[in-house]
Amino acid sequence: MDMRQGPFQTAVLTRYCGLASTPHDPGPHHDKTPIKEAGLLLEKDPKELAHMANSLSPMESAIGMATINSLIEVDEQRCVELNAGDLLEKMGEGKRVAIVGHFPFTARIRKMAKELWVIERNPQEGDFPESEAEKLIPQAEVVGITGTAFINHTIEHLLGLCKPQAYVVILGGTVPLSPILFEHGINAVSGTKVVNPELALRCVSQGATFRQVKGIRLLTMKND
Repeated sequence: MDMRQGPFQTAVLTRYCGLASTPHDPGPHHDKTPIKEAGLLLEKDPKELAHMANSLSPMESAIGMATINSLIEVDEQRCVELNAGDLLEKMGEGKRVAIVGHFPFTARIRKMAKELWVIERNPQEGDFPESEAEKLIPQAEVVGITGTAFINHTIEHLLGLCKPQAYVVILGGTVPLSPILFEHGINAVSGTKVVNPELALRCVSQGATFRQVKGIRLLTMKND
């Protein structure tokens, strides 16, 4: 078993290797303990680590989500090598699209969609603050939700805002590639399978952003 938590990515190696985004918590941290048992976590059972996904500490929750991803047997027969941006571009052409999280491909979607609303906790130019989610998501025909919603425990609320006929995609390295998610009104999950754990762990340890992590495959599982 192994575990690495870099500034951008978290990786846990148990049965397999799983990833999750490392939350960014600005401000001083000297008087905080975001990970209560730091240094002792490898002594825990993987199931105990997985339960950390429920933690109110975002950094502990990231470890829990990475552990969950490390325990999943990904059914590649149900997956295709497809980037979430390409899927959202295809499904969102001529439609109203809401994306929770600012991704590099949003400029492409904006050209294809009838309307695009990017909802972001830390809005960039042209984005909407997360307080607008209640108003915008129910109007969308296609919805993309960042996997970090599992870490900050907003996923249930965001899914509840989607209208029943909307095409919903959950995306990012944090997302479990599991068909269980289809039971919650999700049409596709776009996540990551680590195929070279040693390389991926090394990248995470050296401060790699998601786009810099090597030894992974981007897979999409659809609810067909």
